[in-house]
This record gives sequence, structure tokens and C-alpha cells, in this order.
Amino acid sequence: MDRRSFLKMTSGIAAAAAVSPVWASPSLASEYERSLTLYNLHTGEQTRSTYWVEGEYIDEELDSLSLLLRDHRSDTAIDMDPSLLDLLHDLKSVVGYQKPLHVISGYRSPKTNAMLRTNSNGVAKKSLHMQGKAIDIRLPGVNLDQLHSTALSLQAGGVGYYRRSNFIHLDVGRVRNWRG
Repeated sequence: MDRRSFLKMTSGIAAAAAVSPVWASPSLASEYERSLTLYNLHTGEQTRSTYWVEGEYIDEELDSLSLLLRDHRSDTAIDMDPSLLDLLHDLKSVVGYQKPLHVISGYRSPKTNAMLRTNSNGVAKKSLHMQGKAIDIRLPGVNLDQLHSTALSLQAGGVGYYRRSNFIHLDVGRVRNWRG
């Protein structure tokens, strides 16, 4: 193929890409809307929420996600950090996961966190769960090693790996990782 033919072909590809619909590319689609489907293992509640549309967070949807992610022991909720929800959205998009994400723990009240600390050395005294900036999840059908390495590759915060309990911890604190 000569240079002129190559340039014609690549300009045709570029033109086709420019007019393709936004939903044709996952990365572009996420710039239009972001959705999550979460299932709380402790309460049995499930919600599907499109919480971000065209550059704006939707307050009612953020509220519904915060309610689902409440501390089930004290039945208290706080506003979850939207960047944590974005991290979950990015993770499920990269993995290609379409089912509900299983939530083990979202928000934890200080009282619940203190109680859990007495029963486990894997609970941080100043856990980001108490600030609505952390979540423990599993994605049924997704290999935990794959989920862990994908979460690490996002470089978006803390990633804890809990093989025996079959979940990963994600937070939007500083980038770091550990095994529990």
C-alpha cells in the first residue's frame, strides 16, 4: 500500500469514528452517564441507579445509593463520596461486569467500626468506611485475583485483598494496597 492510499484509509477511519454514536465506546459512554447496580448482602436490598448524567451528579440517585450503603448494624447513613461510586463504575466497566455488585460493607458508624476492630485486626482505627470513602465488594463470577489486579491497575486509591473472605476493599484515599 502506498502512502496516499494509507492516508485515505486512515482518514476514512477517523471520519467514521467521529460520527459514531457515543454509546459505541464504553469510555465515551461513561462520559454521558454512569450507573451502578448494587446488592447489599446484609439487608437483601438491591438498587440500580444512574447517578451521573451529562456531567452532573443526580442528588436523588446519590441518596438512594447512600441509603443502600448504610451501616446495617446501626441503620445510619451518610453521603457516600461520589468519587467512590465513580471508582466502582470504572472497575465494573473495565472488568465488563453487568450484574449487581455485591456489597459486604459500605458506610460504618464509628461505633460499628470500633466493635469490628475488637473482633479483627484487619479493621483500621480511622477507617475510610466511617467517612463514606470505602467499600468492600465481590463480583460473583469474577475471579478475585483478576478483580484485585484490575482494581490495582486503576491507581485510584486503596485496594485491600481478602482471599479467605472472598472480597476486595476499595477506597478513595491515597494509592496503596495490602492483603488481609
